[in-house]
Amino acid sequence: MDSTSSWDGTSGAAHGVPVPGHRHDSLVHTLLDEAVSSSPASAAVSDAEGQWSYARLDEYSRAVTDWLAAQGLGPGDRLVVQLPTNRELVAMFYGASRRGVVFVPLNPHMKEYHLRSVLANAEPALVLCAEGQLATFNTVTATPVHEFGGVWSEVEKIADRGSRPDTAVDVAPDQPAVLVYTSGSTAAPKAVICPHAQITFATRSMVQVLGYRPDDVVFCRFPMSWDYGLYKVLMCAVGRSAIVLADAESDLRLLTAIRECGATVVPIVPSLAAMIATLARRTERPAPLVRMFTNTGAALPQPVIETLRDAFPGVRVVRQFGQTECKRVSIMPPDQDDERPDSVGLPLPGTRVLVLGEDGESVPVGETGEIVAVGPHVMPGYWRNPEVSARTFRRHAPTGELRLHTGDFGSLDEDGYLYFQGRRDDMFKRKGIRMSTLEIEAAAMDIPGVRAAAVLPPSERHDLALFVESDLAPHAVLRELAGRLEQQKVPAVCRVLSDFPLTLHGKNEKKQLAQLLDGSDQ
Repeated sequence: MDSTSSWDGTSGAAHGVPVPGHRHDSLVHTLLDEAVSSSPASAAVSDAEGQWSYARLDEYSRAVTDWLAAQGLGPGDRLVVQLPTNRELVAMFYGASRRGVVFVPLNPHMKEYHLRSVLANAEPALVLCAEGQLATFNTVTATPVHEFGGVWSEVEKIADRGSRPDTAVDVAPDQPAVLVYTSGSTAAPKAVICPHAQITFATRSMVQVLGYRPDDVVFCRFPMSWDYGLYKVLMCAVGRSAIVLADAESDLRLLTAIRECGATVVPIVPSLAAMIATLARRTERPAPLVRMFTNTGAALPQPVIETLRDAFPGVRVVRQFGQTECKRVSIMPPDQDDERPDSVGLPLPGTRVLVLGEDGESVPVGETGEIVAVGPHVMPGYWRNPEVSARTFRRHAPTGELRLHTGDFGSLDEDGYLYFQGRRDDMFKRKGIRMSTLEIEAAAMDIPGVRAAAVLPPSERHDLALFVESDLAPHAVLRELAGRLEQQKVPAVCRVLSDFPLTLHGKNEKKQLAQLLDGSDQ
């Protein structure tokens, strides 16, 4: 490697795994086809109501394809679904893929305010909603809307008929398979276009690094409207693993639910990890036989990592970094999970990571710049949003390659490991010193008794502010922080909360924290 920050994972050598290539079968539903071919009787998906094998899931997904054909839906049509994540939704996903229909899953908690803008943007051919939601959708769209209960009854009748004409169509790998609506820098949610080829490439690469196995049971607490939950379904098909789809009700007996289903892999975000760690400290029962936790969304505090390792002997706690716009940028190899604790791992096999300065050139090793992802996993842009697409997805003139400018900042070390330092909005200067909210949050989390922390950068309305979930007094937290950080990095304000407001994806809801702070100088 030279002295500038770029790292090429296309050889696969960094992870020690072969690199998946673009295959003729780079379609979402071929991942299910392969699982059915090799492991038809193996458990595929479970929810609170029961379990399906891969063969049974395949039967229902093909019945969904027939049902969509009967509704007149074909390649390129959008199917919006706002439903709980369960076995039927998985069948809908694969069935839509086989018909060339674009799957558009919406968070079940999305309100009418955002539904209106999302439906106007997606222009779906059909909407499926949960029971009792028909009236809401009829006020925000003129598109035909069906309650899911009646739809599934028809799907079951089709499946029971057995042999029937094939309604699948030829689908090209570069056709959109999914629109994933994300929130962020724009007022309304925007949709990432996710073609078949990019989805299947990322899925196969992640499975190769993480090593999903046929004997794995993956306990997934996240909705399929979030790509973290969506890809877990696909990754289990590639690994011939079983996925258990859990919901918020399982949080009341989280460890018991993990233990009873025999989970070996548990995807987490910091809020869920903290919950598991707290429950593990309180129980005297043996820990469930989890072999791996995989984290995303935000950095996992080191005290939480240590608690998980203590409570689950031999467990790997895998750090990852990514965005929906390319799914995954980097993964720390599971067998190195206790090495380089500040790193988020190596580039996904078959991809490259650059760290660029303001001049667009790679910065020296160890220096901070914008993280830029390059490879077959980079999505083509945002749906019907060319202006924002042009800022984020940029064609590199000398090579013609499409580059994802993440808006996140970090650095690469001499061995190609990536270090995430925060969003552009997370980095700021105060009293002449450049700093990041992440380093202040990490220092706060190092204080015994602090269970969660979030930092708001200085603004016109307030100085640098810290929120903590703790039983400590604010002045005690600031005193402890002063012993860990330079004086310029110690917040002017500390507020103690009993519980943090969280986003739908389990991240700290900083907009609500800012509202709590407004008008207060305590």
